[in-house]
Amino acid sequence: MSTTTVTPPQTAAISLLHSDIIESHILTRLDGQTLASASCVTSTLHSMTENDLMWSNVCRSTWPSTSGELVSGIIDSFSSDRNGPRAFFAQAFPLPSPDPTKATTTWSSVSWPQCNKLGKLTPKGLISAVDIYYKNKLIFTKVEETETISSWFLCSPFRIDLLDPKDMVPIEIPYPDEDDTCKLLIDDITLSWILIDPNAKRAINLSSHKPVSVQRHWLSGEVQVRFASILAGGDHKYTSDATTVVRCGIVVTCGRSESGDMQVIRELSMEVEDMDGKHLNGRDSLVILQRTMEGKRGNGVNREIEAKNRDNKFEEMKRERADKKLRLEGTLDNLSVAFGLSIFAGLFFVFY
Repeated sequence: MSTTTVTPPQTAAISLLHSDIIESHILTRLDGQTLASASCVTSTLHSMTENDLMWSNVCRSTWPSTSGELVSGIIDSFSSDRNGPRAFFAQAFPLPSPDPTKATTTWSSVSWPQCNKLGKLTPKGLISAVDIYYKNKLIFTKVEETETISSWFLCSPFRIDLLDPKDMVPIEIPYPDEDDTCKLLIDDITLSWILIDPNAKRAINLSSHKPVSVQRHWLSGEVQVRFASILAGGDHKYTSDATTVVRCGIVVTCGRSESGDMQVIRELSMEVEDMDGKHLNGRDSLVILQRTMEGKRGNGVNREIEAKNRDNKFEEMKRERADKKLRLEGTLDNLSVAFGLSIFAGLFFVFY
């Protein structure tokens, strides 16, 4: 009786594939996050992913606003030791860290006058690259330049508006007829707002990717879609504790179209606020944004959930701070009343 030896099937190793097949038909189909993970598997894959054109295509497909000549030229010059598009993606994809202890900047603990004197903070302008998707379909993209050296910008509340008051952008989104419909937009709309410092070759994505809240105004009926990023704020030695953590908020305001069925984007803006709800000026916001650009990033995993949790924590800290302030004010009011009554009683016994 003869025996037959069964050889187990051999699993084809990726190293057996021709490099042209891997580069042209596999790696080019990956998104940026997967491509970055693949580059860490083997030294061969790492060398294959060190390709300027490949990462340029990844950036353009992820953020169409980076396809223009202005932004793409800046991206190409982002890094001297490796390709610029990959360095740009590594900065612009994950969420920034709100932990001030993770900042890598060497001037994170100095004040604005010291930064300006030392030449550490001299951006001539910032560039915003913004993309909005609805159900994975691009509905809005724009690049905006903002000057940052005028006294008006430095002293006024920090705010970047991407639309003029008279501009309206039609979008193919049904107008929500009730609050429950608004809540559904949280899963359907995504936004990317990349802020670029062309001088320092730094970038940061200040959006939570998905909205942290969607609300409809009870009177005007306008729908406000809010995105946010929680950032490490100022240093205790120079600022109040209300700015130790700040929120960079992005608001997309949508109104009813003339036909009444669809929506139009009426406003798209960014502001920075502290835990007291006070909007920071351009000077203080620049210090925070520059520090954030030089700080570390997250790993890009579950960034929507992480952003939502951070925003909820920020709101909780705001409420606790407001309650503490009310209790303190109540105590001071009671002491003032007691002090006034004691003075009145003392004067009464003196003169009567």
